[in-house]
Amino acid sequence: MRVAMVWLGNCLGLVVAAAIVPAISYGNDLGTLLLAGAILALVNFALRPIVVLMTLPAVILSLGAALLLVNALMLWITSGLVDGLQVGGFFSTLAGAALVSLVNLALRPWAALE
Repeated sequence: MRVAMVWLGNCLGLVVAAAIVPAISYGNDLGTLLLAGAILALVNFALRPIVVLMTLPAVILSLGAALLLVNALMLWITSGLVDGLQVGGFFSTLAGAALVSLVNLALRPWAALE
């Protein structure tokens, strides 16, 4: 159940990011959106802990603000793996990562109800 909530949270976050940030697009293709949500979940599961560990001094010194850069990197990697997902430049990727994180944060109480 938790895996499905993370996947759907990523998909919803990408929809919100695409609606707000003009440079982010998934081509209005449901298949691309679902694939991007799954790949983002896999990238966050496999790579994010390693990157957070490698950047731990920066995360501590910035009081966690560097985690936004880590999230942007995960979104950028996902856009490289999914053909139909476009994230634009640095600032649009940063804004998209912030929006996906906020949507997942908002959905976290419902994920704990399982």
